[in-house]
This record gives sequence, structure tokens and C-alpha cells, in this order.
Amino acid sequence: MRFLLIFCALVSVAAEVRPSSPLAVETEVDGIVHPISAEIVNDAIAQAAREHAAVVIIRLSTPGGLLDATREIVEDVFRSPVPVVMWVGPSGARAASAGFFLLESGDVAAMAPGTNTGASHPVTLTGGDMDATMKQKVENDAAALMRTIAAHRNRNVEAAEKTVRQSVSYTDTEALDSHLIDLIAPNENALLATLNGREITRFDGRKESLHLSGVSIEHYQPSLRQRILSAIADPNIALILLVLGALGVYAEFSSPGLVAPGVIGAILILLGLTALSMFPIRWLGAALILLAFAFFVLEAKFTTHGILTIGGATAMLFGALMLINTNSPALSIHLAYALGVTIPFALITSFLLSIAVRARRNKSITGVEGMIGARGIAIGGLDLAGTVFVRGEYWNALAASPVLPAARVRVTAVDGLTLKVQSDDNEAGGGEPAPRLTDREPK
Repeated sequence: MRFLLIFCALVSVAAEVRPSSPLAVETEVDGIVHPISAEIVNDAIAQAAREHAAVVIIRLSTPGGLLDATREIVEDVFRSPVPVVMWVGPSGARAASAGFFLLESGDVAAMAPGTNTGASHPVTLTGGDMDATMKQKVENDAAALMRTIAAHRNRNVEAAEKTVRQSVSYTDTEALDSHLIDLIAPNENALLATLNGREITRFDGRKESLHLSGVSIEHYQPSLRQRILSAIADPNIALILLVLGALGVYAEFSSPGLVAPGVIGAILILLGLTALSMFPIRWLGAALILLAFAFFVLEAKFTTHGILTIGGATAMLFGALMLINTNSPALSIHLAYALGVTIPFALITSFLLSIAVRARRNKSITGVEGMIGARGIAIGGLDLAGTVFVRGEYWNALAASPVLPAARVRVTAVDGLTLKVQSDDNEAGGGEPAPRLTDREPK
């Protein structure tokens, strides 16, 4: 027994002193840079710190994004206790505009063959058109940030600043030759193999060697909330969700009681508004979209022969194109998406409207409304009051003038269980055959 305990203790000590293989935590900035991107990067760095990872790999494939979110990511990278490797990949990817700021902020900057980066000139993101003075301020601020990043990472400050001042772009080889990146690697494994044993300089000036022999890559798994918000954090997707949600609510109001379209529509509207809240909104575009919805609703109330529908479709198209306040194509709603949601929405709402109008025009055949205009036979004649036989039933009736026995009558109004009728002898058809009189009491 004592021997067994000693053996277990030795095994335990050996397990503790046995060096474990290094770990690399990988995440990505894929698509537009927005607040959720910053949150994911922050969480990935925190996970790497908890697990004592050797490096954090951030794969970049982005056309750009919001400057505020970009600054958040840069700050997280600068403060990271774990070295951060920025890698543009795979081949064919790009790190444009805000992506170039992220690339330069890493402890190591790398690109895959066939990638490009740069074109970091700032665009309007704050509302309204910038005058010359404001434009110069924003440009100088972005240029200062770029100089700070490049200088602290010992990279080519002049070449980096050109991407802001002159919107210069670089291929992978041009970026390497200009000393904007540290290496070119086709994939993550080749990247880590090249970095093994390399000494890097951290943001605070400390020298650190990377020991990546036998490194294993662990992919950061975003939360469900982060995955949902990342999926819809695109102006075009947000517009589609908003319009589909409005269509569901419109269908519910057109046909009350369906429930499902209203519930789904409300959820989609909230998701669309959540996605749009991440981007700068031009309020004229938002007002035009609201005006379009108002036109579609009014079309159901007034007969305009499609004028309001056409006006609503036009307002929605221009509102969609003007909704996001930016000059950057990456953050704009494209014309194809705007047309793709406007035309079907107008056609579907017009179809639902036509169904509602036809249903409203159809004569009711049940209840009180269904009795109006019904024809019957006078039983025993009506001297202002009497009995009539309508739709297989006997009714008490009132007439404005005397009606002869067995004469045709037509119902003009219903007052409780009493019908108001008038003689129908001068109108063709529609009468019922006179019933055979029995001892049945009138209703």
C-alpha cells in the first residue's frame, strides 16, 4: 500500500514538472469592424491571459469599419499581457481602412500571399457633411493615431501615414518591402513555425522571445449573443430585417388574429434596429423610411389607385440609400439591396391591400348585415305591422306602407328581432315561394 502511494506521488510530481505544449488562441475580425468586433477581440485576449497562452492570433479580413471600434481594439492590443499576432488571411483577403490600423497595432504583423492592405483615409461617420476644417481635423487625428502605432511598433511611419493622407494601398510584398509588416505566411501553422524563437518588442519596450515549438491552436468561441449580433451587424442585413419585420406587422394589422406574423415581425424589427444602432444614422434617410411605412398604411385607408404605394416605394428606396451616414462603400447600403427589399415590399403590401379591399367590398351573408336586402313573403298581409317569411324563418315585421298577403318584401333594416321591410313586387326575381300556413307561431 505504501509503495502504491509513493508511486502515485511520483507520477503526480512528474505531471506537474512536465512542460506542457504552448497554446495559441485565435480569433478573427471578419467583415466590418464594429463594437461587437471589439468585444470579441477583448474576450479572446482575456481568455488567452487566463489560459497562459503563448500568443493571440487575430485573423483580419475586413474592408474597414468604425473608427471608435478600431480604437478600442488597438487599446486592447496595446494592453494585452499576451503577445498579439495580426495576420491578414487567407489569400485574397484584405485589411483595408480600419483593418490597416489593426494590422499595424500587433506585436507581429503578417500577411498571407495575395492579400492587400492600406487605404486608411477617414470618411464621414459623425453626421452631416464635414466642412474643410472639420475634415482636416479628422484626417490629422487619424494620421496621428497611425504615426503613434507605427512608431511604437518600430515600423515605417512615413509609409503608414501615406495610407491616411493619400489612401495608399500595399500588396503583401510591397508592405514587407516597406517595413510595414514583419513576414509573409500562407497559413497559421506556417506563421507560428516562422515565429518560433523570434524575439519581439512589446508595446512597453520589453523584449520577449516566442517559444512556439509544438504549439496548438485553440479557436475562441464567441457567445451566442456575439454570433447573432456579428451576423446582423451589416447595414444591408439590418435593412432586410427591418423591412421583413415591418411586413410581418403590416400583415398582422391587415388580417388580425394571425398572431405569428406580428410576433415574428416585432422580433425582426428589434433585431434590425439593434443592428442599425451600431452605425451612424442619417436622420433624413430614417424619416423617409418612416414616411414610406406611413404611405403603405394610408393606402389601406384611402382609395388612391396605387399613388401612395408608388410614393411609399420611392421614399423607401431613397431612405435606404441615405440611411447610413458614411461615404465608405463598406458601410453603405448598396443599391441592389435597396431595390431588392423595396420592390418586393411594395408588391406584397399591394397584394395584401387588394385582398383586404375585396373582403371589405364583399357583402356580408351572416348576422344582421346579412339580413339587409334579403327578400321574403308577407304572411297574411302587413298593415304597418305583421309577419314575414324570410330565409326559412318567420319574423315580426314593420312596413312603411300596407303590404298585401303573399306579396314579396325586402328587408331594409333590423331592429332586434323585428325586421323593417318594404314591398318588393315591382322588382324582378329574388322572391321565395309562399309557405304553406301552419299552426306555427311567428318568431
